[in-house]
Amino acid sequence: MNVYSFSPFGYEGSLVAVEVDLRRGIPAIDMVGLAGGAVRESRERTRVAIKNSGFEFPPERILINLSPADIKKDGAGFDLAIALAVLAAKEPASGGALPAEETGAVLVMGELELSGRIRPVRGVFAAVSSALEQGIRRCIVPLANGAEAEAGGMAVSACDTLAEAFAALKDCAHEIPSPEAPRRNVRDGTVEFPEMAHGFEFAGIKRQGQLVRALQIAAAGAHNLLAYGPPGCGKTLALSRFPALLPFLTDEEARPVTRIHSLAGYARGEPLIRTPPFRVPHQSASLEGIAGGGRGCMPGEVSLAHNGALFLDEAAEFRSNVLQTLRVPLEAGEITVSRAGRNSVYPASFQLLVAANPCPCGNFGSRDKVCLCSARSVEQYWKKFSAPLLDRIDLRVPVFPEAEPARGAQRGESLFVPAAAASTAELRVAVGNAVRIQRQRQGKRNRFLSPEEIRQYCVTDGGADAALSCAAADYGFSARGTASCLKLARTIADMDGREVIGEAHMKEAVLFRKHEGGFAFSF
Repeated sequence: MNVYSFSPFGYEGSLVAVEVDLRRGIPAIDMVGLAGGAVRESRERTRVAIKNSGFEFPPERILINLSPADIKKDGAGFDLAIALAVLAAKEPASGGALPAEETGAVLVMGELELSGRIRPVRGVFAAVSSALEQGIRRCIVPLANGAEAEAGGMAVSACDTLAEAFAALKDCAHEIPSPEAPRRNVRDGTVEFPEMAHGFEFAGIKRQGQLVRALQIAAAGAHNLLAYGPPGCGKTLALSRFPALLPFLTDEEARPVTRIHSLAGYARGEPLIRTPPFRVPHQSASLEGIAGGGRGCMPGEVSLAHNGALFLDEAAEFRSNVLQTLRVPLEAGEITVSRAGRNSVYPASFQLLVAANPCPCGNFGSRDKVCLCSARSVEQYWKKFSAPLLDRIDLRVPVFPEAEPARGAQRGESLFVPAAAASTAELRVAVGNAVRIQRQRQGKRNRFLSPEEIRQYCVTDGGADAALSCAAADYGFSARGTASCLKLARTIADMDGREVIGEAHMKEAVLFRKHEGGFAFSF
């Protein structure tokens, strides 16, 4: 029986073969294979755990090899694999050996307590996924990690003690591995939403119809959004309820999300994480915390928000280099994290939600309050975002205090929609329709359409073409801005169930996109 474990590093990680050789000599344990500190310490943990579990520890000299030898192994997840490999290598006379003629492979992960109990470890789902790619169909994991392992589609033995794990290993040596469970790819048109929790009802948001409408469009097409306005106008309140508009992930979308959260140690005890992530980092977050890195190339917030949303509240308070780091993953949908001669590519396809004040003091454009900021300080404030970053945000929404009417409309365009407050259930209907159409039509959300797919799917009528041409001339849209309007209009048309983009769809898309560049925002 070949015993394998897993060394988490970055998104991919590495399968590690645990080999044990018993030979005559002074009793000792030698370990080779570039083992880290925690792995080397497992020699004493496994020795005591084996004795306390009722087994006899081999009196021979023991050589433990962790291969491949050129990859550093870190973490305490090797304890259980080493202990089982030692027990499996004992002489038949000891009563613990496995039949020599039996062959096979099993993935083993778990940290041992001195009593022989097994503690949970991180990265189990990632390990199972990697093992399946190598043809391994059986695994032994801690009881607390059983749900993670079952999502991979292999035969799982979730154990609480070393004795249970060794019994499972002997069973694995005589069992025929079950075939991998088929993976469902949900593209059947079913769109479901999580059960609405307390505090996520949009009907309680008054006189912010324009912002709520923008959030509905953002959820329907996975578009990025910026809301800016004075403090206390309701930006954070509305954006914090955005998760209520996000439908469950498909199997295809949930697997990388589960893998990333498993590697980070944030597994939720469910087979697949189907609820879209919603990450809200603090303004003091470092570049490493947002992009990822550190010991073992851990995922950052942009990866933890994969297939979900990343909400930056008071975004101007974040460091400039942190904000600029978002440009690459927003465009590519992935981020490369490098450390000590190794690199790892994490998925990072997320929605960016940004809330910001109009100036450092927050009173710029207010009728009842005086702004104490100079023109230069306001300009420097908005320069922290940079035009390239803002150019990747499709929806730009000015938010006004409840007591102030909207100002700054041009040519009769209203920046405020005086409509009755819609409930979350009502908003979900149009979002679900749009998401279902996009999954069936192109298999991805409208924000990620390529230029070729825009020409194929964003079919417009004459009125929509004229509205877009006029807006591009009036507002000086860049090429990305024009494409953004088309994708926004495609989402709005999907919400209405229309195949062709009409003039009303395009005008609404232009209304949300028309603020182009950095210090062009006004009230």
